[in-house]
Amino acid sequence: MVQVKPKAKLTYDDYANLPGDERYELIDGELILVGSPREIHQRTAKRLFRLILLAEDNGLGWAYYAPFDVVLTDNDVVQPDMLFISREREDIITAANVQGAPDLVVEILSPSTARRDWTQKRELYARHEVKEMWLVEPEAGIVWMLTLRDGELAIAGIYGEGQSFTSPTLGGLTIDLTDVFTASWR
Repeated sequence: MVQVKPKAKLTYDDYANLPGDERYELIDGELILVGSPREIHQRTAKRLFRLILLAEDNGLGWAYYAPFDVVLTDNDVVQPDMLFISREREDIITAANVQGAPDLVVEILSPSTARRDWTQKRELYARHEVKEMWLVEPEAGIVWMLTLRDGELAIAGIYGEGQSFTSPTLGGLTIDLTDVFTASWR
């Protein structure tokens, strides 16, 4: 009888000691190469981060953007496009990374990451009790806001260009998507 040896899961130490400058994530011990984002991704991220920074400016916590490691377990290290950590939980922020679940994560969807963001990463964030997740589709000008309910990140609202939504995690900050998706404003 032939026995198949299970593939060894990589750990944070393996991940942290990778050579080169490539951007990776580690999900369930599997190393995933993350490609460089396209222009529309960068433009959307820049505009959205500008708005999220208002919560930091108001003293509610700390906002970061990728690449910045979020170590959820020894086998799960992700780099959300943006993340926010409340002042009450700032002890999870270290000089090298974040040690635990952020309060808010933002994933900007691209053709190469959308499926993983909607499934694996969404489940991972729910398991670690991320309170709020935004999935942003820049091509379509849509944001899905998900909130943690009964151990799952459930869709709380779907918003498009010309609409706004309020983030409970960011102290009731209102995000006007016209400021995010309007093509003429660079």
